[in-house]
Amino acid sequence: MDAFFAAVEQRDRPELQGRPVIVGSPPDQRGVVSTCSYEARLFGVHSAMPSRIAYQKCPQAVFLPVRMERYQAVSRQIMQVFESFSPLVEPLSIDEAFLDVTGAVRLFGDGPAIARRLKARMHALTGLTCSVGVAPNKFLAKLASECQKPDGLTVTPFDPDGIRAFLAPLPIDRMWGVGRKTQQLLESNDLHTFRDIQRISVEQLSRYIGQSAAMSFKQRALGIDQRPVGNTRPEQSISRETTFPEDVTDHERIRTALLDLTEDVGQRLRRAGWYAGTAQLKLRWAGFETVTRQRPLVPACRDDAHLREAALTLLARLPLTRPVRLIGFGVSHLQPDAQATTGQLTLALDHPPAGDPKQERVSMTIDSLRARYGPHSVRRASSLVTPLPTNK
Repeated sequence: MDAFFAAVEQRDRPELQGRPVIVGSPPDQRGVVSTCSYEARLFGVHSAMPSRIAYQKCPQAVFLPVRMERYQAVSRQIMQVFESFSPLVEPLSIDEAFLDVTGAVRLFGDGPAIARRLKARMHALTGLTCSVGVAPNKFLAKLASECQKPDGLTVTPFDPDGIRAFLAPLPIDRMWGVGRKTQQLLESNDLHTFRDIQRISVEQLSRYIGQSAAMSFKQRALGIDQRPVGNTRPEQSISRETTFPEDVTDHERIRTALLDLTEDVGQRLRRAGWYAGTAQLKLRWAGFETVTRQRPLVPACRDDAHLREAALTLLARLPLTRPVRLIGFGVSHLQPDAQATTGQLTLALDHPPAGDPKQERVSMTIDSLRARYGPHSVRRASSLVTPLPTNK
Protein backbone atom coordinates (compact mmCIF):
# COMPACT_ATOMS: atom_id res chain seq x y z
CA MET A 1 0.00 0.00 0.00
CA ASP A 2 1.11 3.59 -0.67
CA ALA A 3 1.82 5.71 2.46
CA PHE A 4 -0.81 3.57 4.17
CA PHE A 5 -1.55 5.40 7.44
CA ALA A 6 -1.50 8.82 5.78
CA ALA A 7 -3.57 7.56 2.84
CA VAL A 8 -6.26 6.27 5.19
CA GLU A 9 -6.37 9.66 6.94
CA GLN A 10 -6.66 11.49 3.63
CA ARG A 11 -9.40 9.13 2.49
CA ASP A 12 -11.36 9.52 5.74
CA ARG A 13 -10.93 13.31 5.68
CA PRO A 14 -11.22 14.52 2.08
CA GLU A 15 -10.14 18.05 3.07
CA LEU A 16 -6.64 16.61 3.64
CA GLN A 17 -6.27 15.30 0.10
CA GLY A 18 -3.42 17.02 -1.71
CA ARG A 19 -1.99 18.36 1.55
CA PRO A 20 1.14 17.17 3.39
CA VAL A 21 0.01 14.82 6.16
CA ILE A 22 2.28 13.42 8.85
CA VAL A 23 1.10 10.58 11.09
CA GLY A 24 3.00 10.16 14.33
CA SER A 25 4.02 12.24 17.32
CA PRO A 26 3.11 15.94 17.32
CA PRO A 27 5.98 18.34 16.62
CA ASP A 28 5.98 19.79 20.14
CA GLN A 29 6.66 16.39 21.72
CA ARG A 30 9.47 13.87 21.65
CA GLY A 31 8.66 11.23 19.07
CA VAL A 32 8.98 10.30 15.43
CA VAL A 33 7.07 10.19 12.16
CA SER A 34 5.24 6.90 11.67
CA THR A 35 4.45 7.61 8.03
CA CYS A 36 3.71 10.60 5.86
CA SER A 37 1.91 11.42 2.64
CA TYR A 38 3.78 11.84 -0.61
CA GLU A 39 3.07 15.57 -0.43
CA ALA A 40 5.12 15.68 2.78
CA ARG A 41 7.89 13.52 1.32
CA LEU A 42 8.52 16.22 -1.29
CA PHE A 43 9.89 18.32 1.59
CA GLY A 44 12.28 15.59 2.75
CA VAL A 45 10.09 14.13 5.48
CA HIS A 46 10.30 10.36 5.96
CA SER A 47 9.35 7.63 8.40
CA ALA A 48 11.31 7.44 11.70
CA MET A 49 12.35 11.10 11.40
CA PRO A 50 11.96 13.04 14.68
CA SER A 51 8.71 14.98 14.49
CA ARG A 52 10.43 18.25 15.42
CA ILE A 53 12.71 17.94 12.41
CA ALA A 54 9.74 17.02 10.21
CA TYR A 55 8.03 20.22 11.33
CA GLN A 56 11.12 22.26 10.49
CA LYS A 57 11.16 20.76 6.99
CA CYS A 58 7.41 21.07 6.43
CA PRO A 59 5.73 23.46 8.92
CA GLN A 60 2.55 23.54 6.84
CA ALA A 61 1.97 19.80 7.31
CA VAL A 62 -1.02 18.43 9.20
CA PHE A 63 0.19 16.28 12.11
CA LEU A 64 -2.16 13.47 13.14
CA PRO A 65 -1.93 10.80 15.85
CA VAL A 66 -1.66 7.12 14.98
CA ARG A 67 -5.09 5.44 14.88
CA MET A 68 -3.97 1.83 14.89
CA GLU A 69 -7.43 0.31 15.35
CA ARG A 70 -8.63 2.17 12.27
CA TYR A 71 -5.65 1.03 10.20
CA GLN A 72 -6.12 -2.56 11.33
CA ALA A 73 -9.75 -2.46 10.23
CA VAL A 74 -8.74 -1.20 6.78
CA SER A 75 -5.97 -3.81 6.71
CA ARG A 76 -8.58 -6.55 7.02
CA GLN A 77 -10.32 -5.14 3.93
CA ILE A 78 -7.00 -5.09 2.08
CA MET A 79 -6.26 -8.71 2.92
CA GLN A 80 -9.72 -9.69 1.68
CA VAL A 81 -8.91 -8.08 -1.67
CA PHE A 82 -5.67 -10.05 -1.83
CA GLU A 83 -7.45 -13.28 -0.96
CA SER A 84 -10.00 -12.69 -3.73
CA PHE A 85 -7.19 -13.38 -6.22
CA SER A 86 -5.32 -16.20 -4.47
CA PRO A 87 -5.58 -18.30 -1.31
CA LEU A 88 -1.78 -18.15 -1.04
CA VAL A 89 -1.30 -14.82 0.72
CA GLU A 90 1.68 -14.21 3.00
CA PRO A 91 1.30 -10.91 4.90
CA LEU A 92 4.51 -9.05 5.64
CA SER A 93 2.90 -6.33 7.71
CA ILE A 94 -0.37 -4.51 8.18
CA ASP A 95 -0.29 -3.15 4.60
CA GLU A 96 1.89 -5.50 2.54
CA ALA A 97 1.81 -9.11 1.40
CA PHE A 98 3.16 -11.65 -1.05
CA LEU A 99 0.66 -13.40 -3.33
CA ASP A 100 1.36 -16.57 -5.27
CA VAL A 101 -1.01 -16.24 -8.24
CA THR A 102 0.24 -19.24 -10.21
CA GLY A 103 -3.07 -21.02 -9.78
CA ALA A 104 -5.11 -17.95 -10.79
CA VAL A 105 -3.63 -17.46 -14.25
CA ARG A 106 -6.41 -19.35 -16.07
CA LEU A 107 -9.06 -17.38 -14.23
CA PHE A 108 -7.61 -13.85 -14.27
CA GLY A 109 -4.84 -13.82 -16.88
CA ASP A 110 -1.06 -13.57 -16.50
CA GLY A 111 0.82 -11.83 -13.69
CA PRO A 112 0.62 -8.28 -15.05
CA ALA A 113 -3.09 -8.72 -15.85
CA ILE A 114 -3.77 -9.92 -12.31
CA ALA A 115 -1.80 -6.97 -10.92
CA ARG A 116 -3.91 -4.50 -12.91
CA ARG A 117 -7.12 -6.20 -11.76
CA LEU A 118 -5.94 -6.17 -8.15
CA LYS A 119 -5.05 -2.49 -8.25
CA ALA A 120 -8.42 -1.60 -9.77
CA ARG A 121 -10.37 -3.68 -7.25
CA MET A 122 -8.33 -2.27 -4.36
CA HIS A 123 -9.13 1.30 -5.35
CA ALA A 124 -12.78 0.53 -5.99
CA LEU A 125 -13.33 -1.19 -2.64
CA THR A 126 -11.07 0.84 -0.36
CA GLY A 127 -10.39 4.11 -2.16
CA LEU A 128 -6.65 3.47 -1.72
CA THR A 129 -3.80 2.88 -4.15
CA CYS A 130 -1.13 0.22 -4.00
CA SER A 131 2.10 -0.51 -5.83
CA VAL A 132 2.62 -4.02 -7.20
CA GLY A 133 5.71 -5.94 -8.23
CA VAL A 134 5.29 -8.95 -10.53
CA ALA A 135 8.22 -11.36 -10.47
CA PRO A 136 9.14 -15.06 -10.39
CA ASN A 137 10.06 -14.96 -6.69
CA LYS A 138 9.49 -13.07 -3.46
CA PHE A 139 12.76 -11.15 -3.33
CA LEU A 140 12.31 -9.74 -6.83
CA ALA A 141 8.63 -8.98 -6.28
CA LYS A 142 9.45 -6.98 -3.16
CA LEU A 143 12.07 -4.95 -4.98
CA ALA A 144 9.78 -4.40 -7.95
CA SER A 145 6.93 -3.16 -5.77
CA GLU A 146 9.14 -0.31 -4.57
CA CYS A 147 10.30 0.85 -8.00
CA GLN A 148 7.43 3.09 -9.11
CA LYS A 149 5.63 4.26 -6.01
CA PRO A 150 2.99 5.53 -5.65
CA ASP A 151 0.36 3.60 -7.62
CA GLY A 152 3.02 1.72 -9.53
CA LEU A 153 3.23 -1.56 -11.41
CA THR A 154 6.64 -3.05 -12.18
CA VAL A 155 7.22 -6.37 -13.94
CA THR A 156 10.69 -7.88 -13.67
CA PRO A 157 12.29 -10.10 -16.31
CA PHE A 158 11.82 -13.82 -15.77
CA ASP A 159 14.96 -15.11 -17.50
CA PRO A 160 18.29 -15.26 -15.58
CA ASP A 161 20.14 -12.84 -17.85
CA GLY A 162 17.31 -10.32 -17.76
CA ILE A 163 17.03 -10.61 -13.96
CA ARG A 164 20.74 -9.92 -13.52
CA ALA A 165 20.52 -6.89 -15.81
CA PHE A 166 17.46 -5.60 -13.93
CA LEU A 167 19.25 -5.86 -10.58
CA ALA A 168 22.72 -4.74 -11.66
CA PRO A 169 22.37 -0.93 -11.25
CA LEU A 170 20.52 -1.05 -7.92
CA PRO A 171 22.42 0.34 -4.91
CA ILE A 172 23.59 -2.20 -2.37
CA ASP A 173 21.33 -0.86 0.39
CA ARG A 174 18.31 -2.18 -1.56
CA MET A 175 19.35 -5.74 -0.72
CA TRP A 176 17.69 -7.51 2.20
CA GLY A 177 20.09 -7.94 5.08
CA VAL A 178 22.27 -4.93 4.27
CA GLY A 179 22.07 -2.57 7.23
CA ARG A 180 24.06 0.58 7.76
CA LYS A 181 27.17 -1.13 9.13
CA THR A 182 27.18 -3.81 6.43
CA GLN A 183 26.69 -1.16 3.77
CA GLN A 184 29.67 0.81 5.08
CA LEU A 185 31.77 -2.36 5.16
CA LEU A 186 30.87 -3.32 1.60
CA GLU A 187 31.36 0.18 0.23
CA SER A 188 34.75 0.44 1.94
CA ASN A 189 35.71 -2.52 -0.25
CA ASP A 190 34.37 -0.81 -3.39
CA LEU A 191 31.12 -2.78 -3.50
CA HIS A 192 28.35 -0.29 -4.20
CA THR A 193 25.77 -1.99 -6.45
CA PHE A 194 24.22 -5.37 -7.15
CA ARG A 195 26.51 -5.56 -10.19
CA ASP A 196 29.54 -5.41 -7.89
CA ILE A 197 28.22 -8.37 -5.86
CA GLN A 198 27.39 -10.26 -9.06
CA ARG A 199 31.00 -9.95 -10.22
CA ILE A 200 32.85 -10.75 -7.01
CA SER A 201 33.47 -14.36 -5.98
CA VAL A 202 31.87 -15.85 -2.90
CA GLU A 203 35.33 -16.56 -1.51
CA GLN A 204 36.38 -12.92 -1.79
CA LEU A 205 33.09 -11.65 -0.41
CA SER A 206 33.43 -14.07 2.51
CA ARG A 207 36.56 -12.27 3.64
CA TYR A 208 34.48 -9.15 4.27
CA ILE A 209 31.20 -10.46 5.68
CA GLY A 210 31.63 -14.17 6.41
CA GLN A 211 30.72 -17.30 4.49
CA SER A 212 27.00 -17.49 5.30
CA ALA A 213 26.23 -13.85 4.51
CA ALA A 214 28.39 -13.98 1.38
CA MET A 215 26.43 -16.91 -0.02
CA SER A 216 23.09 -15.24 0.75
CA PHE A 217 24.10 -11.89 -0.75
CA LYS A 218 25.44 -13.60 -3.86
CA GLN A 219 22.14 -15.38 -4.46
CA ARG A 220 20.15 -12.18 -3.95
CA ALA A 221 22.42 -10.25 -6.30
CA LEU A 222 21.61 -12.87 -8.95
CA GLY A 223 17.89 -12.72 -8.16
CA ILE A 224 17.69 -16.25 -6.74
CA ASP A 225 15.08 -16.89 -4.05
CA GLN A 226 13.59 -20.36 -3.50
CA ARG A 227 11.27 -19.47 -0.60
CA PRO A 228 7.62 -20.36 -1.24
CA VAL A 229 4.73 -18.05 -0.46
CA GLY A 230 3.11 -19.37 2.69
CA ASN A 231 -0.11 -18.63 4.53
CA THR A 232 1.55 -17.13 7.59
CA ARG A 233 -0.12 -14.95 10.17
CA PRO A 234 0.30 -11.21 9.57
CA GLU A 235 1.51 -10.62 13.12
CA GLN A 236 4.90 -12.21 13.69
CA SER A 237 5.63 -9.99 16.68
CA ILE A 238 3.88 -7.61 19.04
CA SER A 239 5.63 -4.59 20.52
CA ARG A 240 5.09 -1.23 22.11
CA GLU A 241 7.44 1.62 22.84
CA THR A 242 7.25 5.10 24.30
CA THR A 243 9.42 8.19 23.94
CA PHE A 244 9.75 10.21 27.14
CA PRO A 245 8.96 13.96 26.93
CA GLU A 246 12.47 14.55 28.27
CA ASP A 247 15.48 12.32 28.86
CA VAL A 248 14.92 10.27 32.00
CA THR A 249 17.42 9.23 34.67
CA ASP A 250 14.89 8.18 37.31
CA HIS A 251 15.19 4.38 37.42
CA GLU A 252 11.76 3.93 38.97
CA ARG A 253 10.09 5.95 36.23
CA ILE A 254 11.85 3.86 33.59
CA ARG A 255 10.78 0.61 35.28
CA THR A 256 7.19 1.81 35.61
CA ALA A 257 7.06 2.77 31.93
CA LEU A 258 8.44 -0.63 31.00
CA LEU A 259 5.83 -2.45 33.08
CA ASP A 260 3.04 -0.41 31.48
CA LEU A 261 4.33 -1.40 28.03
CA THR A 262 4.64 -5.03 29.11
CA GLU A 263 1.02 -5.19 30.26
CA ASP A 264 -0.17 -3.61 27.03
CA VAL A 265 1.80 -6.13 24.97
CA GLY A 266 0.41 -8.96 27.12
CA GLN A 267 -3.15 -7.77 26.56
CA ARG A 268 -2.64 -7.59 22.79
CA LEU A 269 -1.00 -11.02 22.84
CA ARG A 270 -3.97 -12.59 24.60
CA ARG A 271 -6.46 -10.77 22.41
CA ALA A 272 -4.73 -12.16 19.32
CA GLY A 273 -4.68 -15.67 20.81
CA TRP A 274 -0.92 -16.22 20.65
CA TYR A 275 1.80 -17.36 23.03
CA ALA A 276 5.20 -15.67 22.90
CA GLY A 277 8.45 -17.58 22.63
CA THR A 278 10.83 -14.60 22.91
CA ALA A 279 10.81 -11.31 24.85
CA GLN A 280 12.79 -8.25 23.78
CA LEU A 281 13.72 -4.98 25.49
CA LYS A 282 14.67 -1.85 23.57
CA LEU A 283 16.39 1.23 25.02
CA ARG A 284 17.42 4.42 23.25
CA TRP A 285 19.84 6.65 25.09
CA ALA A 286 19.78 10.45 24.97
CA GLY A 287 22.34 10.42 22.18
CA PHE A 288 20.02 8.27 19.97
CA GLU A 289 22.15 5.15 20.40
CA THR A 290 19.77 2.19 20.54
CA VAL A 291 20.40 -1.15 22.24
CA THR A 292 18.24 -4.28 22.43
CA ARG A 293 18.30 -7.37 24.57
CA GLN A 294 16.19 -10.50 24.26
CA ARG A 295 15.62 -13.79 26.04
CA PRO A 296 13.61 -16.94 25.26
CA LEU A 297 10.38 -17.71 27.07
CA VAL A 298 10.39 -21.44 27.82
CA PRO A 299 7.74 -22.63 27.64
CA ALA A 300 5.98 -19.96 25.62
CA CYS A 301 3.61 -17.80 27.68
CA ARG A 302 1.18 -14.91 27.53
CA ASP A 303 0.44 -14.06 31.16
CA ASP A 304 1.50 -10.71 32.60
CA ALA A 305 3.53 -12.24 35.42
CA HIS A 306 6.12 -13.90 33.23
CA LEU A 307 6.18 -11.10 30.71
CA ARG A 308 6.97 -8.70 33.56
CA GLU A 309 9.62 -11.06 34.86
CA ALA A 310 11.25 -11.24 31.44
CA ALA A 311 11.10 -7.47 30.94
CA LEU A 312 12.68 -6.66 34.29
CA THR A 313 15.32 -9.33 33.92
CA LEU A 314 16.31 -7.84 30.58
CA LEU A 315 16.34 -4.34 32.07
CA ALA A 316 18.69 -5.54 34.81
CA ARG A 317 21.18 -6.53 32.10
CA LEU A 318 21.44 -2.90 30.95
CA PRO A 319 22.99 -0.62 33.60
CA LEU A 320 21.10 2.68 33.49
CA THR A 321 24.18 4.86 33.52
CA ARG A 322 22.91 7.33 30.92
CA PRO A 323 19.66 9.26 30.40
CA VAL A 324 17.01 7.27 28.55
CA ARG A 325 15.08 8.76 25.64
CA LEU A 326 12.91 5.79 24.61
CA ILE A 327 11.99 2.41 26.02
CA GLY A 328 10.18 -0.45 24.32
CA PHE A 329 9.09 -4.02 24.97
CA GLY A 330 8.04 -6.68 22.49
CA VAL A 331 7.49 -10.38 21.99
CA SER A 332 8.09 -12.60 18.97
CA HIS A 333 8.16 -16.24 17.87
CA LEU A 334 4.39 -16.31 18.30
CA GLN A 335 2.70 -19.68 18.41
CA PRO A 336 -0.87 -20.94 18.91
CA ASP A 337 -0.25 -22.95 22.09
CA ALA A 338 2.21 -23.60 24.92
CA GLN A 339 3.24 -26.51 27.08
CA ALA A 340 0.97 -25.66 29.97
CA THR A 341 1.84 -26.69 33.47
CA THR A 342 -0.27 -26.63 36.58
CA GLY A 343 0.21 -24.58 39.67
CA GLN A 344 -1.67 -23.03 42.53
CA LEU A 345 -3.55 -19.89 41.58
CA THR A 346 -2.38 -16.88 43.59
CA LEU A 347 -3.22 -13.29 42.82
CA ALA A 348 0.12 -12.42 44.41
CA LEU A 349 1.77 -14.39 41.58
CA ASP A 350 4.69 -15.46 43.75
CA HIS A 351 5.97 -18.39 41.70
CA PRO A 352 3.76 -18.80 38.62
CA PRO A 353 4.95 -21.44 36.17
CA ALA A 354 5.17 -20.20 32.58
CA GLY A 355 2.22 -21.24 30.45
CA ASP A 356 0.01 -21.95 33.46
CA PRO A 357 -3.61 -21.65 32.25
CA LYS A 358 -4.67 -20.45 35.70
CA GLN A 359 -2.27 -17.52 35.52
CA GLU A 360 -3.51 -16.79 32.02
CA ARG A 361 -7.05 -16.63 33.42
CA VAL A 362 -5.88 -14.12 36.02
CA SER A 363 -4.48 -11.92 33.27
CA MET A 364 -7.57 -12.35 31.10
CA THR A 365 -9.83 -11.50 34.04
CA ILE A 366 -7.87 -8.30 34.54
CA ASP A 367 -8.24 -7.60 30.80
CA SER A 368 -12.02 -7.95 31.12
CA LEU A 369 -12.19 -5.69 34.16
CA ARG A 370 -10.16 -2.99 32.47
CA ALA A 371 -12.25 -3.25 29.30
CA ARG A 372 -15.43 -2.84 31.33
CA TYR A 373 -14.40 -0.32 33.97
CA GLY A 374 -11.49 1.50 32.33
CA PRO A 375 -7.75 0.98 31.94
CA HIS A 376 -7.00 2.22 35.45
CA SER A 377 -9.61 0.11 37.26
CA VAL A 378 -6.98 -2.53 38.13
CA ARG A 379 -3.51 -1.42 39.18
CA ARG A 380 -0.31 -3.30 39.81
CA ALA A 381 0.67 -3.95 43.40
CA SER A 382 4.04 -2.45 44.29
CA SER A 383 5.37 -5.93 45.05
CA LEU A 384 5.07 -6.80 41.35
CA VAL A 385 7.68 -4.21 40.41
CA THR A 386 10.47 -6.60 41.42
CA PRO A 387 11.42 -9.53 39.16
CA LEU A 388 9.90 -12.90 39.91
CA PRO A 389 12.19 -15.75 40.92
CA THR A 390 13.48 -17.77 37.97
CA ASN A 391 11.86 -21.18 37.65
CA LYS A 392 14.39 -24.00 37.78
